[in-house]
Amino acid sequence: MPYSAEHKEKTRANIIETARVLFNRYGFQNVTIDMVMAEAGLTRGGFYNHFKNKEALFEVAVSSFLMGRGARWRSEAGIDMADLKPEMAHHMIDAYLSSEHLGDLDGQCPMIALPSDVARSSPEVQNSYQKLLNAMVWLFENSIVDNDENNRQKILSLAALCVGGMVLARTLPDSELAEEIRAASHATAIQLTNTKAS
Repeated sequence: MPYSAEHKEKTRANIIETARVLFNRYGFQNVTIDMVMAEAGLTRGGFYNHFKNKEALFEVAVSSFLMGRGARWRSEAGIDMADLKPEMAHHMIDAYLSSEHLGDLDGQCPMIALPSDVARSSPEVQNSYQKLLNAMVWLFENSIVDNDENNRQKILSLAALCVGGMVLARTLPDSELAEEIRAASHATAIQLTNTKAS
C-alpha cells in the first residue's frame, strides 16, 4: 500500500531537519547520505524518493531554516514579523548575537554554521544562503526607519556584523576571545540601530 502524500511530506521534512542538524555539526563534506538516513530512522534507498543527490538536500536544508528552526527562534526572541519597529531589530540582535545562539550548534543559523561549505557549493545552495541573508536585511530595513542616505549601507553593515561576528566567535570555541568578539559585535550592532540596549 503506497504512503499518503502527508506521510511522504513528513518523511521529507524529517530528512531535511536531520540533515540540517548534521550539516551544522559536521559540515557538508563530512555528512553522508547514509548518516542522514540512519539518523532520521530511515533506509538509504528512501532518500532518492525525495532528493536527486546530497547537494539538492543541502540546498533545501539551508533554505528550510528560515521558516523552520529560524521561525521558532524568532518567536522565542519576541520578534513579531507583523509589527516591525526598532524594538524588533533590537530583539533580533540580542538573540542572534547571544551566547545561547553561539552555543546551540544544532540550532544555529546556517549563515554562521556553514559559510565555507556554501561558498564551495552550487549556485542553488548559494542562492538559498542568500535568501537567509536577504531576510535578515529585510527585517532590519523594515524595523529601522532611517532617512539617512547611507541607510542601506548601515543595514548591510549591521547584517555583516551579526553574521561575521558569530562566524568568527564560532571558530574559537570555549575561549575568552570568542566571548569578547560576540559581546563586542553585539554592542556595536546595538549602536548601529540607534536603539538602547535593554
